[in-house]
Amino acid sequence: MSKSQPINRAAYQPAVKADSLEVKSAPYTPAPDNGIVIRNHAIAVNPIDWLIQAKGEIMYKHLIYPCILGLDTAGEVVEVGKNVTRFQKGDRVVGYCRGVDAKVNSSAEGAFQEYTVLLEDFTSHIPSSVSYESASVIPLGLSTASAALFQEDQLALQYPTVPPVPAGKTLLIWGGSTSVGCNAIQLGVAAGYEVFATSSAKNFDLLKKLGASRVFDYKSKTIVRDLTAALKGKTAAGGVAIGNGGAEVLMSVLQASEGQKQIALVSYPVPQTQMNHFVFLRTALSFVSWTIAFKIKGAFNGVKGNYVNASSITHNDVGKAVYVDFLPEALETGAFVPAPEPIVAGKGLESIQTAFNLQKKGVSAKKIVVTL
Repeated sequence: MSKSQPINRAAYQPAVKADSLEVKSAPYTPAPDNGIVIRNHAIAVNPIDWLIQAKGEIMYKHLIYPCILGLDTAGEVVEVGKNVTRFQKGDRVVGYCRGVDAKVNSSAEGAFQEYTVLLEDFTSHIPSSVSYESASVIPLGLSTASAALFQEDQLALQYPTVPPVPAGKTLLIWGGSTSVGCNAIQLGVAAGYEVFATSSAKNFDLLKKLGASRVFDYKSKTIVRDLTAALKGKTAAGGVAIGNGGAEVLMSVLQASEGQKQIALVSYPVPQTQMNHFVFLRTALSFVSWTIAFKIKGAFNGVKGNYVNASSITHNDVGKAVYVDFLPEALETGAFVPAPEPIVAGKGLESIQTAFNLQKKGVSAKKIVVTL
């Protein structure tokens, strides 16, 4: 290693289903021609991180162990690739880490380390008014929401702008207080759509502050009737389903409404009871059987649904449209705010496993963050 290169450390997932991360020295990877290296100051934890730790042999069979996980980071630029024009050393940025993507599969692009490689098109400046902790909650939620709303195989909505260009349609978001939901509401509004969202009653004010014109209690026994009535006389732009039960409700509502009958499926069906035997087989069976049943029902009702993959935006034009053309200006002007609120679980790479354990317990309208 060159003397001019920083010394890196990382929190490795040492092996398949190893129950604890291992903090140790890690290679420092120089900036690629179209990327940068940042010194991470805050990283966020997502359910997918500890799910990979617990069930990596099912969900991410392509990973090479030991590996560095983590998708959300915010920090300071320390190195710039030769073809990069948007950033310079010292810039404060937030970025989406692609390391676990099957087409990338690179620990250099994982968040759970001191120095991470980010590609220019999936990184944004953050203004001085936004802390690293707040910024770090953005990337995975934003990327997932962007894939759901803007990709051609999903809702294919018009892109967000500052200020918005009215679209004259109404977007439905089931699970508005989740990380993806908070981002989807803001992106939908910025793209010019009226947004109806669901959450528990305690989060109604948050969703309205983020731009939802109406918020509905997902626990209500009349939720299908309420949403259908609210859409009467309007043109639906489709729906985003986050969480159990959302896809079925949105199908019923869209089937009875005018407009696009398409659902972006953010949540994957999983067994609701703990399994100790034949885990892979039973998980796969649950996924396949639910998907087939949903597709058949959708065919009869004229409603389609596709699963959402956040990292897919790094392989098409959506990533640049959001991270380059929209987010920097939106953060600077306040048209987009980091959400949900961060909860700092600790400081240092050693705190990431603690953050995993805290996240497993569940949070509402919050996201777990570790500072470095």
